[in-house]
Amino acid sequence: MKIPSSIWTLLIGIVLTLASLWYGQNHGLLPAAATDEAVLMDGLFNTMMIVSTGIFLLVEGILIYSAFKYRRRAGDNEDGPPVEGNVPLEILWTAIPAIIVIGISVYSFDVYNEMGGFDPHSIHEAPMNQESMAMPGTAIAATLSDTPPSTEPNLNQEKSDEAMQDPATAGVRNADQIPQLRNAPGVGSVAPTIGGTPDKAGKPAELQVNVTGLQYAWIFTYPETGITTGEMHVPIGRKVEINMTANDVIHAFWVPEFRLKQDAIPGRQSEFRFTPKTAGDYVLICAELCGPYHGAMRATVVVEPQEAFDKWVQEQLVASKETLNQAIAVNPADLSPNEFLAPYTKDMGIKPEILHQVHH
Repeated sequence: MKIPSSIWTLLIGIVLTLASLWYGQNHGLLPAAATDEAVLMDGLFNTMMIVSTGIFLLVEGILIYSAFKYRRRAGDNEDGPPVEGNVPLEILWTAIPAIIVIGISVYSFDVYNEMGGFDPHSIHEAPMNQESMAMPGTAIAATLSDTPPSTEPNLNQEKSDEAMQDPATAGVRNADQIPQLRNAPGVGSVAPTIGGTPDKAGKPAELQVNVTGLQYAWIFTYPETGITTGEMHVPIGRKVEINMTANDVIHAFWVPEFRLKQDAIPGRQSEFRFTPKTAGDYVLICAELCGPYHGAMRATVVVEPQEAFDKWVQEQLVASKETLNQAIAVNPADLSPNEFLAPYTKDMGIKPEILHQVHH
C-alpha cells in the first residue's frame, strides 16, 4: 500500500517538532542558573534553540533527500529538466523566516522589559560619588610604606606616584575625572541600562554595589558601609543594584550563571539589577577586549545566605579599621591621621572627612 505524500509530510512534521522540542529543552549548553532573571533568559534561549533545531533538521533533511533522490544514475548523460521558479514556494520560504524573526524579536523585547528594560533618556538620580568610590582602610594602607613621610616635597611626590601605581588605587586616582562622579553641570550619565523590573520600577534596590573596571581588575564598593574589596559578596534573595563605570577603557561585566552582561564605560554610569538565588562562588569575566591581559581580568562573586553575608560585612569593617590603625601607628611625628596620610591621598580623590570617618 502506497502511503500518500500528505501523510508522509504530516508524520515528518510531527517527528521534527518532537525532536526540536526535546533538544531545545535538553541541550545542556547553559551553566546553572544562579539568579531569578536567568530563568527568563533561559526561556528565550530554549525557544531559539527549538526553532533553530527544527529549521536545521528540515533543511538538512531536504538536502540529503534531494542529493539521494535526484542523483545522476549510471549511463544518464542527459541534461536535467529546466526549472524556472516557483512563486508560491518562494513566498512561503520568505514569509516563514520573517514571521519567526518578528516573533523572536517581540519575545526578546518582552524578556528584556521583564528584566528591567532600557530607558535611553534616563538620567540617574543618585549617581556614584567620590565618597562611595574612595578606598577606606585596607586600600589606603596598602599604598603606605613603613618609612615615615619625608619633609622633602620631591620625596613625598615620589611616594605618592609609587602609591598610585598600585592597581588598587586606580579607581580612586581618576575618580574626579569621571563626569557623573563630579556631578558636573550639564553632564549626563546616560548609558545602556537594565533597571528595575516593571513591578519595582522607581523603587530602590535592597543592596547597592558600585563597580569600577580598570586594567586589569574589578573594584567593588558598598556605599552603605564604605567597604571596598576585590571580591563581590551578595546575599541570596535580595535585589542587588550594580552601579558601574570604567576607569580607563571599556570593560564588560559578565557572570555566565547570572545571564547578565553589561558594559562598563569610561565617564558614564551603567546600572543593572539582579536577584541571586543559588549559593556559590561564580567567576566575573570581562567580556570586552580591554588590553593584552584581558583574559586575566577576572574576579569572584560570592552568593551566600544573609547570615554569611552579614558576617562578611562585619569582618571587612573590622579589618579595614585595624589596617588603618596599623598604618597610623607608624606615625613617629605624632601627626594627625589627616596630616599623616595627606601626601598619599591628596591626588587620589579621597577627602579628609572620609579618613576621619573610617578612623573613628
